[in-house]
Amino acid sequence: MSVSILVVDDEADVAELFRQQFRREVRQGLYVLHFASSGEDALARLGDGIRPELIVILSDINMPGMDGLTLLHEIKRRWPELRVMMVTAYGDEERRRVAHSNGAADFIAKPVDFDSLKQQLEQLSSAAG
Repeated sequence: MSVSILVVDDEADVAELFRQQFRREVRQGLYVLHFASSGEDALARLGDGIRPELIVILSDINMPGMDGLTLLHEIKRRWPELRVMMVTAYGDEERRRVAHSNGAADFIAKPVDFDSLKQQLEQLSSAAG
């Protein structure tokens, strides 16, 4: 059974990096990757519905326009059951505290440790199935 992951990041190379890192899992039908280049784009995609089942949103914190913390707040207001992991290159403890207090499931540092992320996603996927 496939499940979806929505990656939200304004940097175009992030989508390609995720495609490369998850090539095998996508080919095996484990995950379907969806990408949004802004918070506004992510909300539009969520509003249209993402299929198959969305198990997690991975959102950058620092984005122009709607930043990741604002996006997190809006997602939790509209879809409180959705799991959101915040991704950032900065180890700012204040942002981490704010993200957790607003419902972020986890905080992932860049560069992303894809082996660790895949383990977390495997657990989420198992729980969803």
